[in-house]
Amino acid sequence: MCRETRLVVYRIMKILHVETGRHLYGGPQQVIYLMTALKGMGHDCTLVCPPDSGVDTAARTAAIPVRNLFCAGDLDLPFAYRLSQYLNESRPDIVHCHSRRGADLLGGLAASIADVPAVVSRRVDNTEMRLVAALRYRPFRKVIAISEAIADVLRDRGVEDARLTVIRSAVDAETLGARPDCQAFRAEFGVPTDAFVMAAAGQLIPRKGHRYLLQAMAALRQGNRQIRLIIFGEGYLGNQLRAQASSLGLGSTVQFAGFREDLDDFIACFDLFVHPALAEGLGVATLKAAAAGLPVVGFQAGGLAEAVAHEKTGLLVPAEDIEALQNAITTLIDDDDMRQRFGAAGRIRMQQEFSIDSMANQHIDVYESVRDD
Repeated sequence: MCRETRLVVYRIMKILHVETGRHLYGGPQQVIYLMTALKGMGHDCTLVCPPDSGVDTAARTAAIPVRNLFCAGDLDLPFAYRLSQYLNESRPDIVHCHSRRGADLLGGLAASIADVPAVVSRRVDNTEMRLVAALRYRPFRKVIAISEAIADVLRDRGVEDARLTVIRSAVDAETLGARPDCQAFRAEFGVPTDAFVMAAAGQLIPRKGHRYLLQAMAALRQGNRQIRLIIFGEGYLGNQLRAQASSLGLGSTVQFAGFREDLDDFIACFDLFVHPALAEGLGVATLKAAAAGLPVVGFQAGGLAEAVAHEKTGLLVPAEDIEALQNAITTLIDDDDMRQRFGAAGRIRMQQEFSIDSMANQHIDVYESVRDD
């Protein structure tokens, strides 16, 4: 039986991307994934970003053209003026704004001044006043949410369905699935060869929920001393969380490793990934863990229900329920078969549903619809 295929021919476009975050967290890395894929398809892409930022370095490493413009945040009106001037010079077909630190509010303003069609990506699920949302999103012809959870927040804030589309974040499943030198990893972090080692990754801020994970670890440690947790990330709660770990007697069990740009290189060496976030747009860290073949345990919050398939690629428990979190981790520590089954299923799901090529093609569809308006 012949299977009909549809040949889609896209026009080559000139796309200016605006990302004002200073660190190469999940969002900026998605920008690099997208721009690299678009560049590979022949599109003309340039990134506007702050000088000496993490995304600046990553873009130059990937041979992506960069225009450096400093942005101090939403109130930096001179940034909007400089960006509008650059838009008048370069005349892109589309402006795609990616972050909230001035890029969306001021990027939309600059695009309006230069009369260039613009779209914006929304990666967080926190709410804002309807008036603020109206001002922030009014200049954009399309608002791209990275999860249905975020789309629901935007609808509630007044963004019309006609302007709203969902394109989930992507992961490089092939690279993340490569088996690294795990012996060297355990040596670097001082992890015994027979220890069950877990990872958590995210900014050390309240909504990431690390305090609940530390309490669960204190209970877990009583029954299994050969467990280790390595927490990756930085943030203003760092000292407070370290003090909490110390007060719970977790000094030999929990390690704070700071922000590591090379985490992708060795994430496959862990046995389990734990993500206790209380609010999450999607949870790119959990996507990466799944792509690396790790089962995931987390709270059922925000877009995590879309990132983790409950009882298929991991376990989700009610937010702030420390006992449920502890029990879910214990289940996967004790059940090798379940852990392997969830890990394999997660990797397949990332390959099939969260590929970079699929994400890039969905963005092109959005760009085409905006150009045709």
